[in-house]
Amino acid sequence: MNDQPPTSAEEMLQRLAPVLSRGRRLRGVGALLTGLAGASFTTVLWATEPDALPDRTHLSFALLLLICLAWTGYGIWSTTRRAPLFALDRVIAGWLALAAALLTTTITITLAAVRDQGVVLALAMSTILITLAGLLLARARARRAALLRRKADLTESGPH
Repeated sequence: MNDQPPTSAEEMLQRLAPVLSRGRRLRGVGALLTGLAGASFTTVLWATEPDALPDRTHLSFALLLLICLAWTGYGIWSTTRRAPLFALDRVIAGWLALAAALLTTTITITLAAVRDQGVVLALAMSTILITLAGLLLARARARRAALLRRKADLTESGPH
């Protein structure tokens, strides 16, 4: 950060304008591009499959497309925000990850049960996926709470 005082009114306004850090913007662009790529790939794959696919396969494609579009929406939202997010972006990403993990778990275990094979492996992998998503969400919520407490402390103390 530049510790020197601003030399012009324009420089002062630029410093006051809320912007996202480069890292957060890159993460948002990454989510947006990954979501778009996944949505494109899933749509093309689904469109080129034969019409005689089972209903559960159509449902799986639809849910995968929904997950990809959710990440695309998150990427758009996080890159277009100009205000400080106070870790809200990470909390939303955590909820998206948990929802995606739960949907993936539902699909995987249902397909394994219908086929009557790989249920134990599906349960084990799903448990790991949900646990990781839950831990990331818990960490994001704790970080957001800490930042909001710090913001409140700084607001209460005010300028000296």
